[in-house]
Amino acid sequence: MRWFWIDRFTEFVRGRRARSVKAVTLAEEYLHDHFPGAAMMPATLVLEGMAQTAGLLVADALDFNLQVVLAKVGSMRLEFEPVPGDTIEFLAEIVELSSLGSVVRVTSRIGGRDHGAADLYYGHLEAGTTVPRLFKNEEMKRWLDSLRIGDVAMNADGTRVVRGPGPADAVTRGDKASPMPNW
Repeated sequence: MRWFWIDRFTEFVRGRRARSVKAVTLAEEYLHDHFPGAAMMPATLVLEGMAQTAGLLVADALDFNLQVVLAKVGSMRLEFEPVPGDTIEFLAEIVELSSLGSVVRVTSRIGGRDHGAADLYYGHLEAGTTVPRLFKNEEMKRWLDSLRIGDVAMNADGTRVVRGPGPADAVTRGDKASPMPNW
């Protein structure tokens, strides 16, 4: 079983920022077990949504050539607990990026109110050498398709990201192809 803690992207600017949303619903079983009688989304799962939004932004900035692994949560604060009916909006912005690691600042809002913030630190590892590959290209493609990233993805210069004419695991990125799954 895979845990997907974002429902879709509403903004994605390569190498800079990404905005995603997560709807909190009574249909999610964890809400009934975590605090019996008081359905609310635990802070750890809010953090997972932040980490997935930021991790995909960083992985894309690295052309999906390295494994992006959450190494540290530098700081995190939440003002209140999300409850069923809420939609959490995550905004991830890259603060630092190198081949070895990255820092991403993620904020969240619910119903127009500031909800939380976290500083997330990622390590970047060679796929298959120090850690097993976490996703096959086809799995990543299906996940990104379901998040509708192709509807909003932009390059840093403001141009739309378009599907590449090459193999199914490439996306046109200026004058070169990325190994990123074709969305």
